[in-house]
Amino acid sequence: MMTDGLLFSSRHIWVKKDGKDVLLGLSDHARKKLKAILFINLPEEGTELRIDEKFGDVESVKTVSDLVSPVSGRVIAVNQSVVDEPDAVNGSPYDSWLLRVSADALSDSLMDHETYERCKEQL
Repeated sequence: MMTDGLLFSSRHIWVKKDGKDVLLGLSDHARKKLKAILFINLPEEGTELRIDEKFGDVESVKTVSDLVSPVSGRVIAVNQSVVDEPDAVNGSPYDSWLLRVSADALSDSLMDHETYERCKEQL
């Protein structure tokens, strides 16, 4: 997956609209900053997400980082393959979605790829 059509949060989560749902994933910038991702902890299906609230975390050789939601809505699918094999995110973050969410609202602060690329280092 390329970055076409993706939106990005200031917390380095990408959002891709997929019909009425959205997919959430970790940006390439976040992946590079974290180095090797060892574990990804995600919520269960049915969990309600809220904009700007923690929904999981990523553990790397460097640190543990919170995953903060850029959407509100209900988790309808968890990508179990990235939970089981987090190295997939290390290799291809835009092909390795984390959650599928039936979104009620998207954050007003989401950026297109060009804007995100310009300001990601200051986020």
